[in-house]
Amino acid sequence: MIVQDEFDNQASAQEEFEEYVDHLADAVAPEIEIDSVPDDLGELYRVWNGSQLLGTFYQNLEGKWIAQPCNSDKRHCCDTSDSALLLIIAVNGLLVADVA
Repeated sequence: MIVQDEFDNQASAQEEFEEYVDHLADAVAPEIEIDSVPDDLGELYRVWNGSQLLGTFYQNLEGKWIAQPCNSDKRHCCDTSDSALLLIIAVNGLLVADVA
């Protein structure tokens, strides 16, 4: 029967849509790790997502934090180490916001 098939298709599409929305809601934040290596002027902090290097940051002689995301020649000046870290994560498209 045509009416029943149309209803089944609509119900199936609705169910698939709800499963997709549930999948999006389960988005997991990336596991970011930070380590450091000694440098001539202090510590160089490296930001990792698993085995992928996302970028580095360090504190310059004026007390500012310099962030350099991988695959970029730009060095961004930040006031705090947290700002430098967030900038590297954001540039790599891994910033996850909790809106709840």
